[in-house]
Amino acid sequence: MRRSQNYHQTVRASSIGYIVQSMINTFAPLLFVTFQTQYAISLSQVSVLIAANFGAQIVVDFFASAFADRFGYRKCVFLAHILAAAGISGLAYLPDLFQNPFYGLILAVVIYGAGGGLTEVLLTPIVEACPIERKDKAVSMLHSFYCWGSVIVILVSTAFFKLAGIDNWKLLAVLWALLPLANAIFFLFVPMYELVSKEERMPLRTLAGSGLFWLLLLFMFCAGSSEMAIAQWASDFAEEGLQVSKAVGDLAGPCLFAAMKGAERTWYGKKGNDAKLWQFMLGCTIVCACCYVVIGLSGSPVVALAACAIAGFSNGVMWPGTFTFASKIMPKGGTALFDFLALAGDLGCGAGPAITGAISARFGDNLQTGFLFGTIFSILMLFGLLFLKISKKTKDVI
Repeated sequence: MRRSQNYHQTVRASSIGYIVQSMINTFAPLLFVTFQTQYAISLSQVSVLIAANFGAQIVVDFFASAFADRFGYRKCVFLAHILAAAGISGLAYLPDLFQNPFYGLILAVVIYGAGGGLTEVLLTPIVEACPIERKDKAVSMLHSFYCWGSVIVILVSTAFFKLAGIDNWKLLAVLWALLPLANAIFFLFVPMYELVSKEERMPLRTLAGSGLFWLLLLFMFCAGSSEMAIAQWASDFAEEGLQVSKAVGDLAGPCLFAAMKGAERTWYGKKGNDAKLWQFMLGCTIVCACCYVVIGLSGSPVVALAACAIAGFSNGVMWPGTFTFASKIMPKGGTALFDFLALAGDLGCGAGPAITGAISARFGDNLQTGFLFGTIFSILMLFGLLFLKISKKTKDVI
């Protein structure tokens, strides 16, 4: 079979890759309550599963750019999808291979987390390297597929649980694993382009010596923390706060959050010419901080969940917006730049929900208290954006 020379196929494969990435981060949280019941694990152990996922992504992030430079994007992104398929399907059978099922869950999570780490590092530079105009809009649209992927995973999973019963969740895990397998094959036949030539690539020492580089890493950490703190715990929060069924909880919590985030990224991908990114990110950061305060202090579960949805919209620009700033400020950063951005983002993705869960557990499993603490991530983002604006090195690019 001949490889396509149409870069639009590369963008499509990368977009599907972000749906796979969303499945990695979204599917298991839908089963947290089920895991607690079926395998007798605690809320603290659920927090460990979250940390294991993003911990695996962090470790892989650290080495991903070296792998990509040595073996090439195609082989690495193929491996990423195979690991994702193995880990997602592993949720169905690995717990039964251990006397303590919790160890099997951790192993499955680590396997698909490793795949997620590779895809997170590779997909954006793969698209950035394509001959596309207005790459900031293309990247925003690319990242919107993560959100819509979350919506698809939640809706399809909820429908499956409703029709087939939650007891058949293992079958669904195996079925979901078919998606990364199919996309792995797709990636074998799409064209790949070089982001920055080796001769022009900025050395890692030069990157690390830039204060703006570290500021961008802070942005990614805060974006990942504020996003995943809600995405990972919204289902539990909805079920417990509203005292509703799992189906309603999943739709009212993580699904609505992801849909609002996807709506924002899709809107910016289509209307990016009409919005100044820095001002837009600043406004969204302020709104996100306010949402966290409302979630943490509101006495009404309905109001708190509405704030979760609005937080999804306001948070949507932070991750792709930081990638856009990075490509403008450090255009010769190469794969290493995106590698460390993904590393910082995944550190935040692990830290945000883990800290939220730990603080909630310390205060009698009160998730609102954990969410209230999460305001700090938006505050840090706000001060970082203000510093970025006054920096003399960025006045011509933001």
